[in-house]
Amino acid sequence: MPSIAVKLYSVFFKFLLKHRLQNRIQTHVDESSNQYGVTTRPEESVSATNPSFTDGIATKDIHIDPSTALSVRIFLPESSLSPPEPKSKPGSSQQDESDSLNHRRNSYPNIGAPTNDSRRSSLEGSKLRSDDNVYRGYSPLPQNCRRLPIMLQFHGGGWVSGSNDSVANDIFCRRIAKLCDVIIVAVGYRLAPENKYPAAFEDGLKVLYWLAKQANLAECSKSMGSGALGVGAEFTKTQVQRHLVDAFGASMVEPWLAAHGDPSRCVLLGVSCGANIADYVARKAVEAGRLLDPVKVVAQVLMYPFFIGNVPTRSEINLANSYFYDKPMCLLAWKLFLPEEEFSLDHPAANPLVPDRGPPLKFMPPTLTVVAEHDWMRDRAIAYSEALRKVNVDAPVLEYKDAVHEFATLDMLLNTPQAQACKEDIAIWVKKYISLRGHEFSY
Repeated sequence: MPSIAVKLYSVFFKFLLKHRLQNRIQTHVDESSNQYGVTTRPEESVSATNPSFTDGIATKDIHIDPSTALSVRIFLPESSLSPPEPKSKPGSSQQDESDSLNHRRNSYPNIGAPTNDSRRSSLEGSKLRSDDNVYRGYSPLPQNCRRLPIMLQFHGGGWVSGSNDSVANDIFCRRIAKLCDVIIVAVGYRLAPENKYPAAFEDGLKVLYWLAKQANLAECSKSMGSGALGVGAEFTKTQVQRHLVDAFGASMVEPWLAAHGDPSRCVLLGVSCGANIADYVARKAVEAGRLLDPVKVVAQVLMYPFFIGNVPTRSEINLANSYFYDKPMCLLAWKLFLPEEEFSLDHPAANPLVPDRGPPLKFMPPTLTVVAEHDWMRDRAIAYSEALRKVNVDAPVLEYKDAVHEFATLDMLLNTPQAQACKEDIAIWVKKYISLRGHEFSY
């Protein structure tokens, strides 16, 4: 059973959540006048970005859609500064990697040009240029940069709360980025009830297409530079920094992704309701096929999905009053998220096993599902995983005993042994599909 502290915090958490949900229901929202939307709530603590490698990770925020509040936070691991290692030996030591990183820093102390993604970096540009520990994301030798897989992360919060820049989500993404050695793009999708379904789902898909656009723009930018130099010529600083700009003179190419991202190894990771978004994006990626080139979704991770249905499962009956997110409160969240005329617990956004939901399951990417013993939504997530395995999709289930919904992502549970074990287990599985050398661990 969960500890006394977890039980007490659950009571407090449910009281606050119920109060907030009821306030949202009672507050009239004119959706037609609020398409811009919101991606965070005033009562939530947020974490500021830091372009230096604090704790081995650099972060930046990007507002990618001028017509809505949709934004992303990029988490870039310090390991991306190391030279590429396509032929490195599996037994190489950490000291070798550290020496390589130091060599690169010493060779290129002023890597690239400062980005203009935030007011702070533009106002303090001179300070950033003098600090060797600040990475500006645009490498002078992009063809020799280490390319890392890209992971799209969708936060939880029951559709109406949570954000990609919350303190808890920031900590979670930092740890996953280091364990998996990936660039994380955390999606700040629009929240309900200001923007009901399908806004959050469309935002998730829009970010995937944005990744594809970024990859193609980076390739165009690279071609422009190499064409100007001629075959075999050396890159100069001016030509290396050549990139595409929009009508206002701002860079269209995101430099961190252009220098270090490998979109052909893209993983989706969704937390709670974010898992529903991830599964939707995976389905749309299957339908799009080569239209998304060079982006390829190679796997997805669904952490305690927010699935539900009209016909209750055994866990939905026996654990309806479970910890943190009980069934009555989740029903309130669904009422806030789904348009009134579309409300159904068998809505395609809610039930992954309804007929005619999308492409055949056999075309879905490998899917890891994480469930908790004391989560009333667990059985439907397990059933979805079983349906995938029946059509020969690699779809293991990791079940954690004495665990509750969001046991690895809630602020007070982030440092528990279960949370740490879950992150490590996710990294082991994900590396099967993103490692260029393969991985010795498997499930």
